[in-house]
Amino acid sequence: MKRFNLICLLLFVGYQPTIFAHAVITADSLKAAPIHADQVDTISLIFNSKIELGLSQVFLVSKGDQLTPLKISQGNQQGQMLVFIPALANGDYALKLKVFAADGHLTEDVIHFTVVP
Repeated sequence: MKRFNLICLLLFVGYQPTIFAHAVITADSLKAAPIHADQVDTISLIFNSKIELGLSQVFLVSKGDQLTPLKISQGNQQGQMLVFIPALANGDYALKLKVFAADGHLTEDVIHFTVVP
């Protein structure tokens, strides 16, 4: 019986379920394809957990720290968010993210990118 209890204890201590407390970006389409000037585009963001799209926000940060809210939608994959980018001039920009994971935790992040000719 002691051996059984020891095995149960070791299994319990070694068992660590996967729990995601925050929505962390694991992949984005900016690495594969740059944003080109004067063209409407879409950025795909993949998170490590389900996200609450209705509670999440994405802003375009442009010169002078001007924030412009961007339209977002659910992608085809679990944890995927599509961000719709308006036609932009060449230059440096950022996306400011406020994303709620399905478990209710808020994650804020900034992704820098360059619009190329």
